[in-house]
Amino acid sequence: MKIYDFGGRKNLCGERVRQARVTQRISQADLAARLQIRGVNIERDSVSRIESGARFVPDYEIPVLAEVLKVSPTWLLGLTDEQN
Repeated sequence: MKIYDFGGRKNLCGERVRQARVTQRISQADLAARLQIRGVNIERDSVSRIESGARFVPDYEIPVLAEVLKVSPTWLLGLTDEQN
């Protein structure tokens, strides 16, 4: 499967994942653990790669990321300025 870049990034949500995580004082390792509890198989280094835009984020991970970070999926994708 070929994964394309969009503006040099492999995802739209990385910057906002980092913003929400830092605002809530959650470490990358803790975020990875919370995602694993909800069935998303991810490690700390993958969270880092999401935040830097180096990792593709499949659509099924967006709602789980939003739930864990207590933000809306549309905010994560940059479609709205409202977090919830």
